[in-house]
Amino acid sequence: MALLAWIDRINSTLGKLVSFLIWIGIAIIVWEVIARYVFNAPSVWAQGYTQRLFASYFILIGAFTLIQGGHVRVDLLLNTRSPRWNAFTDLLNVTVLVIWGAALAYEGWFYFEEAWQFGDRDDSALGHPMWPVHLALFVGVVMITVQGVVEFIRSAVLLVRPDVDVKRRGIV
Repeated sequence: MALLAWIDRINSTLGKLVSFLIWIGIAIIVWEVIARYVFNAPSVWAQGYTQRLFASYFILIGAFTLIQGGHVRVDLLLNTRSPRWNAFTDLLNVTVLVIWGAALAYEGWFYFEEAWQFGDRDDSALGHPMWPVHLALFVGVVMITVQGVVEFIRSAVLLVRPDVDVKRRGIV
């Protein structure tokens, strides 16, 4: 299905774009170290911004990591048997992922909405707004849940037809 390939492309693009947040975070940390130890002038803002950048990175990169097969797995149990068994265990895993993701997305929307409506701020000296972090949480969880649904469909196809390459033969 073209829709599954399209979702893969969106999540891959998002993952690649978000990966640049690491470089921004590194630049802020390097600036803070130089400012603190060379000029004896630490900033008030660097720690808060790097926390937000890395938190956003961590949650927004989840769907891309799922596509790449980078999440922690117990391969001893999952990849040592037949293709049907692997598809079955993947089906169970992504089912749990989708249930978890749906629940977290549901709650995440309310966290974002509340932070936006009430102007929620953290307790740092600068009082950073919390809504960007909650929005990143919501978007990241929605994207990993949607990617989980894609992986669920692929696993279901492989369970029925283990000889089909779901990523390369148009079934995607």
